Amino acid sequence: MKALVLAGGSGTRLRPITHTSSKQLVPVANKPILFYGLEAIAEAGITDVGVIVGSTAPEIQAAVGDGSAFGLDVTYIPQSEPLGLAHAVLVAESFLGDDDFVMYLGDNFVLDGIGDVVDEFRKDPRDAHVLLTRVGDPTAFGVAVTDDHGNVVDLEEKPRHPRSDLAVAGVYLFTTAVHEAVRAIPPSARGELEITDALQWMIDQGMTVRSTVITGYWKDTGNVTDMLEVNRTLLEGLEPRIDGYVDEESEIIGRVRIEAGAEVRRSRIVGPAIIGAGSVVTDSYIGPSTSVAEECRITHSEIEYSIVLRESSFEHIRRVTASLVGRNVKVTLTPRLPAAHRLVIGDHGQVQISS
Repeated sequence: MKALVLAGGSGTRLRPITHTSSKQLVPVANKPILFYGLEAIAEAGITDVGVIVGSTAPEIQAAVGDGSAFGLDVTYIPQSEPLGLAHAVLVAESFLGDDDFVMYLGDNFVLDGIGDVVDEFRKDPRDAHVLLTRVGDPTAFGVAVTDDHGNVVDLEEKPRHPRSDLAVAGVYLFTTAVHEAVRAIPPSARGELEITDALQWMIDQGMTVRSTVITGYWKDTGNVTDMLEVNRTLLEGLEPRIDGYVDEESEIIGRVRIEAGAEVRRSRIVGPAIIGAGSVVTDSYIGPSTSVAEECRITHSEIEYSIVLRESSFEHIRRVTASLVGRNVKVTLTPRLPAAHRLVIGDHGQVQISS
């Protein structure tokens, strides 16, 4: 059995972060979200992995390499444009060959992994098997209707009037039957080959599409709110450890990890939180659900429920919360007079100002 990991999307909902970085490599708990998926695949006993890449291919390849760090053998498969999940299956057909495979979206997170559903598929393979999860707003997802046996009988992509609250999560398992399906369907109204259309085609042809409803935690990390929520969830399971330097005037409370080479001076860190290697926190407060990446400088500032990417700095900032801060960002306090805001904001940026 093989795996197909999709890492070619442009990440428009995470701009401006994704103007300069792949959305699959944005870190949660100081590790790229893509890595959690690769680890889940390896834990499920799959080693032969194809990674779909697009315009951010060099960055993905530099981060993942040949896959050996994850116990995987990785093949990179270029996709000229992100033309839908079914299109990704089309361009990967020569890699997949006659093997069954699991397709995993590189920006999705499944807390409990995929080992159980992969084992079930190996023991009793049907034409397809999808993971489903109950959501509050199904209109943003592919939505499934199932029968009393858990077989999918109908699928619709982002429906205006959903017939169920079961969203298709970012994990699919297929036999070779899917190759005929992705060749048979036309592009959708948005010009993409939808995997939901391919699955519906299989159902209409009398094939079996089985489902498993996820009872644990799942998130599509396509926007800042969900990224922060996944970061919070992962930090709650963090193993506390202090490998860096913490002076006697600092206070460490709860699940906190201070990576090797990091320094905490005259500061208060309240977990769950992680301070990355080489970062220095001085005269500051780092609150719950915060990840500070490598080589950051936090001075006379307060940050909580946020993700700060590598080589960024905060100086004399009273309170930052619910924020995703990119790489090599400098946040400083403006002089009190004149009372004005000075901003340099990239395309699609979002800023909230209290006065």
